[in-house]
Amino acid sequence: MGRFSQVAFTPAVKARQTENGSRGVYARVAGPGEVRDQLGENEEAFLAERDSFYMASVGSTGWPYIQHRGGPRGFVRVLDDRTLGFSDYRGNKQYISLGNVSGDDRVALIFVDYPNRARLKVLARVEIITEQDDPQTMARLVVDGQKGVAERGFLLHIEGFDWNCPRHITPRYTEDEIRERLTPLMNELEALRAENARLRAAAAAVKT
Repeated sequence: MGRFSQVAFTPAVKARQTENGSRGVYARVAGPGEVRDQLGENEEAFLAERDSFYMASVGSTGWPYIQHRGGPRGFVRVLDDRTLGFSDYRGNKQYISLGNVSGDDRVALIFVDYPNRARLKVLARVEIITEQDDPQTMARLVVDGQKGVAERGFLLHIEGFDWNCPRHITPRYTEDEIRERLTPLMNELEALRAENARLRAAAAAVKT
C-alpha cells in the first residue's frame, strides 16, 4: 500500500484514523518497505478479466465526477508495470472526464470483480493520445469486440494502488458469467434427456 497511502492518507485522513482507532494498523502498513506502484502478475491477470470500471476526476469547480466505463473483457490494457490504457469511443458527447483531466490530470479508479468479491483501487495521472500523435500505442489499445472508431486513448500513469476489503461487495454476475457457470449443468441435463429418450425407446421396443 506504500505509495497509495502516501497519496491518500493526508493529515486530515490520519487524524480521523487516530480518532477511530485504525491509525496504528495503517501506520505499520504505510511504513518503509513495498512501494506498490508497479503492477504485478496478480494485478495484470485481474485487469484482463474486467469489463468495466469507475473513474473519478475533479473539475475546475472542485466537484468530483465519477464515470462508469465498460467494454469487452480486458479492454483496459496493461501497457507496462506502471501504465494502463484504454480506447475512448464516442458516447453522449458530454466530455466531462476529458475536460476535467485537461485541467487536473489526477484520477482515481476502482475495478471490481463482483463474483469473487475483489476490488482494486488505482490512483493515476492521465495522458491523452490520438491516432495522429501515437499510432503504435493506439494500436495496442484495440480490443476485439469493441465497436466504432476510437477518438483518443487514455493512458493512466500509476501513482499507487491498493487491494480493497471484500466485506461489503455483493456478488453479481453478468450474462456471460452466468452462462459459463450454467454450461456444465446444461450439458448434464442434455445428456440425461438423451439417456432418458434412449431408455424410453428401449422400453417401448420391449413392449412391442
